[in-house]
Amino acid sequence: MMGAVRVALPGGVSGRPVAAQIEREFSGVWAWYGEATGSWWAMVRLGDAARLVEALDPRELRDAIVHARGWPWPR
Repeated sequence: MMGAVRVALPGGVSGRPVAAQIEREFSGVWAWYGEATGSWWAMVRLGDAARLVEALDPRELRDAIVHARGWPWPR
């Protein structure tokens, strides 16, 4: 991800390795953990457009990426 910053999750765990794994799983997706929001985020390509999705955890973020067109967060 461009300008990636190492973020520490509760317990001192870094969110970057998890986000990097998600980016490897989904070509063209940028993923990160939002330290300020406590949410997981991804920018997903949808044809010529893109969609920002938010999730509570990495598992849910994967669901959000797969279902980006109808994902309800962020509003």
